[in-house]
Amino acid sequence: MTETLEIRPARPDDLTEVDALFARSYPALLKGHYPPSVLVTAIPLIAKAQPALLASGTYFVVIGDSGRILGAGGWTGRNPGSDGAQRGIGHIRHVVTDHRAVRQGVGKALMREITDSAGAHGVKRLDCLSTLMAVPFYGACGFVEDGPVTVSLRQGVTLPAVRMHMWL
Repeated sequence: MTETLEIRPARPDDLTEVDALFARSYPALLKGHYPPSVLVTAIPLIAKAQPALLASGTYFVVIGDSGRILGAGGWTGRNPGSDGAQRGIGHIRHVVTDHRAVRQGVGKALMREITDSAGAHGVKRLDCLSTLMAVPFYGACGFVEDGPVTVSLRQGVTLPAVRMHMWL
């Protein structure tokens, strides 16, 4: 039986549950794609929901039949790590699916909501900084690889990633 999925804009009161989603899923999903030395430093920094994103109106949660959040993610006009924005370009932000719900349509439904929302706001191109494990997922969603990058997190911690984009 397939779970019914509800997708809605995230709210500030989703913070605790989205934090828990990140904390349980990032270690499971990223294991095998990054060495332990990277995971031990990066996961504590990326496994925190950003209150401003949750309140943005362009960040979404996917809720399953159980009422639990099974996925989260969104887009912004502002380029992560900068104050700048370019007209017509959006940026994928903090997308994750519960590691126990991978390949069950959660991510695909979430990305459809994200691309529909971005397109409705005049975005023509979505840029993405993908973790190494998510490259095939984004490729299946229509993103094209631009090449490897190193994402600077906080406190001098970096994470290897792949820059990708798609045209809407």
